[in-house]
Amino acid sequence: MDITILSVGKIKEKYLTDGIAEYQKRLSRYCRVRFESVEDEKTPDKAPEAINAKIKKTEGQRLLDRLKKDDTVIALAIDGQKLSSEGLAKKIDALMTGGSSRLTFVIGGSLGLSDEVLSRADIRLSFSDMTFPHQLMQLILLEQIYRSFKIIHGEPYHK
Repeated sequence: MDITILSVGKIKEKYLTDGIAEYQKRLSRYCRVRFESVEDEKTPDKAPEAINAKIKKTEGQRLLDRLKKDDTVIALAIDGQKLSSEGLAKKIDALMTGGSSRLTFVIGGSLGLSDEVLSRADIRLSFSDMTFPHQLMQLILLEQIYRSFKIIHGEPYHK
């Protein structure tokens, strides 16, 4: 199983890169995880909606350009399906046994994902009604993917 986490913007904070490296190492016995990012657009404070829409569309096109035709795309979106850790494990397991060999999780920038990216997604997944910084969301997502594989393999994990 190949998993890609595709996001807008690069991670600059050392504590996040250290955490991501740790979970990538842990996950290496279950799957291959890659991180890809696209450039984020400067978002002016209190920009008019038309400017925000243009930024989302630009970032969205950059994300779409990175997706492969056979990717199973899981978009992180606040209006997506909410799952427990066990529910996410079941979803990943079902995708793997159903023939999906490439899962791509997509994380938008500070304005979220464009409608075009959301339309391309096979699944919309929400972690919460709360908003998280997209850099931190990469670490949270990676931890949940790791937890999913522990559940799938019947191994202990913290509840």
